[in-house]
Amino acid sequence: MTLIPLWSGQEVAQIFSVKITASWQCQGISIDSRTTQEGDLFFALIGPNSDGHDYVKMAIAQGAVAAIVSKPVDGLDPKFLVRVDDVKGALDQLGQAARARVDIPIIAITGSVGKTGTKEALKKALSRNKKVHASVLSYNNDIGVPLSLARMPRDVDFGIFELGMNHAGEMRELSKMVKPHVAIITTVELAHSEFFKDVTGIADAKAEIFEGLLPGGSVILNHDNHQYERLSDRAKALGIKNIISFGTGESAHVHILRQVFHDTCSCVIANIKGRIMTFKVGMLGHHWVMNSLAILSAVDAVGGDLGLAGLGLAEMKSLKGRGRRHQVFLDQAGEASILLIDESYNANPASMRAALETLEQTSIKKPASRIAVLGDMAELGTQSEILHAELAKVIEDKNIDRVYTVGPHMKYLSDRLAGFRNAGHFGTRQALEDKLTRDLRHGDVIMVKGSNASGMALVVERILEMEALDIKQAM
Repeated sequence: MTLIPLWSGQEVAQIFSVKITASWQCQGISIDSRTTQEGDLFFALIGPNSDGHDYVKMAIAQGAVAAIVSKPVDGLDPKFLVRVDDVKGALDQLGQAARARVDIPIIAITGSVGKTGTKEALKKALSRNKKVHASVLSYNNDIGVPLSLARMPRDVDFGIFELGMNHAGEMRELSKMVKPHVAIITTVELAHSEFFKDVTGIADAKAEIFEGLLPGGSVILNHDNHQYERLSDRAKALGIKNIISFGTGESAHVHILRQVFHDTCSCVIANIKGRIMTFKVGMLGHHWVMNSLAILSAVDAVGGDLGLAGLGLAEMKSLKGRGRRHQVFLDQAGEASILLIDESYNANPASMRAALETLEQTSIKKPASRIAVLGDMAELGTQSEILHAELAKVIEDKNIDRVYTVGPHMKYLSDRLAGFRNAGHFGTRQALEDKLTRDLRHGDVIMVKGSNASGMALVVERILEMEALDIKQAM
């Protein structure tokens, strides 16, 4: 089977208004020589700490057909180079060209929590009978979005793009580049609050996603969120008429009728704009049920098949760092084990509450314990102390048995935790790991969460290594 090229050299030359000295076709776009694959087009981006031009030769050696550069590369045949004034600007141009050449429904997703998970679940929901392109990982910034657009094949049926921001004005530019038919805001909470005066400022920055919406497009909003009215009013002020709400109450267009949680999934009966639908989400937790409502709202808005979407949601699996579950055996015979819930990718107050709720909903058999291992939440500015301390009430309400904390900000939580729940605050991650791994017992459920800077992913790795270490010692 002949692959349809992603871009030809002639197309790229025309888009950038330059001449090329060789004829080629590419199958992918790369900005990292370490992951460049054969057939890629390499963009030599210049960043604050590195210059992609230093890695052009490596990218070509890896199989890149050509490189987009803004200056000469010594010792390399010029036929491999496409010279432009600004490599980042060229990536933007190629992303815009990719968007312009397709006539398909495009969905953009933002929110303080749940962007990546919702994107992945929506891709799963639409992919059962259609070809779907979606941004990978959390490629949601001024580089990730044009890169994801530029990678969009010309023969897809749907496009899904995650948009992020931590400053006012960022979302506007990204949305105008993506030009979505549907814009989803999962929720608005205190995240990146270091850069905003209050949560209304975050809501206004998220609402910039509406400014790129194509005429006749739809906005999908969380009716339960305290910023719903503000977001809805902003959409109406921009002349947007198709505002679809999702939530727990009957006043939402798409709402929950019943939800039942099991250890590894959530079962839901929902009203989808007047149609009753029963489905399963392959993830545990109320926040995943809410995300599923946004997903089904989007599928309906773009004319997708709701039945197939429901089947796709049932197949959802948790992502690394975002709820992925691991059974870790503590002995060679496999008679003693713990359940590890990896929530280490990132954290803010809303995602912390959701993760603690999921921990509570995971069943255990006493005397086993539900254990939370928590690192600092970043970018909370002057509100950091109170937002960390307020988690104590959440932990008490959710009946979490023990809490281990690390990091200067989590000290505020530790100071508020009373009695047996406080398993200790640790000055270093190493000290926490040493105590935690000694304390774990058969049947325990451990949830690990913190912002990326807290390094909680390394705590996850240490727990996973317990199994390999135990087996090695037994041998």
